[in-house]
Amino acid sequence: MTKVALFKQDGSQAGEVELNDSIFGIEPNNNVITDAVLMQRASLRQGTHAVKNRSAVRGGGKKPWRQKGTGRARQGSIRSPQWRGGGIVFGPTPRSYAYKLPKKVYRLALKSVLSQKVLDSSLVIVDALSFDAPKTKEFKEVLNNLNVNEKTLVVVDDNNTNAALSARNIENVTVMTAKGVNVLDVINNDKLVVVQSALAQVEEVLA
Repeated sequence: MTKVALFKQDGSQAGEVELNDSIFGIEPNNNVITDAVLMQRASLRQGTHAVKNRSAVRGGGKKPWRQKGTGRARQGSIRSPQWRGGGIVFGPTPRSYAYKLPKKVYRLALKSVLSQKVLDSSLVIVDALSFDAPKTKEFKEVLNNLNVNEKTLVVVDDNNTNAALSARNIENVTVMTAKGVNVLDVINNDKLVVVQSALAQVEEVLA
């Protein structure tokens, strides 16, 4: 079993925590990590792009000139695609870019990025993050006590709303619950700070 230090809010060490090797001790699979990141980024695309085809563009109801006898090519509308201001052929239409990976593949990707954090010594386990009220200053002090100065993802348990509200205005700090942990956010942050109760929830889901 892999062991990492357990810290208190004041930065002092409170012992060690044993991590589940099937989640935090596997060899990272870079291929599935790439697949998971691409899938999540594709799902974030709005897909609201659109153009007007010849039926949607305004004007062009009248035939510009008669069919025969002018010496020019026959034309039916000045809003045909070959005309300036005409409709667009085969342009983008609103659509969803979202797709899904198999559950086992995505779970492997999530385990891989969590294991990579352990290998990089970027995982910090805290026994608790308790605040009497939402206080940004107190949350900053906790991060300083833990010697966390990089871009950070903080994982808390479901009922810890004060911690989420305290970190809301801190730059480069993201707070989410154990249920929301995902590959893109883990890999997009330099440090991963996990509350001990949230760690148990993550291991329960992925074990």
